[in-house]
Amino acid sequence: MARQRGFTLIELMVTLTILAVLATVALPLSQVAATRNREEELRRSLAQIRNAIDQYKLASDAGKIAKSLEDSGYPPDLDTLVQGSKDLKDPSGKMIYFLRRMPRDPFCDCPSKTNAQTWGLRSYASPPDAPAEGRDVYDVYSLSRNIGLNGVSYRDW
Repeated sequence: MARQRGFTLIELMVTLTILAVLATVALPLSQVAATRNREEELRRSLAQIRNAIDQYKLASDAGKIAKSLEDSGYPPDLDTLVQGSKDLKDPSGKMIYFLRRMPRDPFCDCPSKTNAQTWGLRSYASPPDAPAEGRDVYDVYSLSRNIGLNGVSYRDW
């Protein structure tokens, strides 16, 4: 009598149960990895924009960018960092650029907004605990109300 080869129903059920358990363990790990990637992109974007704002301020203080007495020396908006400003110390009128392109807030799920509109803006005249827009851009922050993996709100990064 020849014995039939194959899997029993119990063997198939055990295999499917093991696969289901492995899938439920792997899914949260992949979500954490995706969040980590977006957080790293947020850190890089904030650093790029803040560095460009600081470079604009240095150029303004050095007299390379036109400003009035009541201006703080910070850029009037984020688009100015990409569009550039005329170098007043260069006789040929060369432009000074501070960013190649404006990074987008990776936590903003708003495709209708421009990259610059995805950021919250703080003017030089506003207090740090209540950032508000004004005549210039002193700092940027994420508009996301989510909490990071480190327990700190993305708005406070």
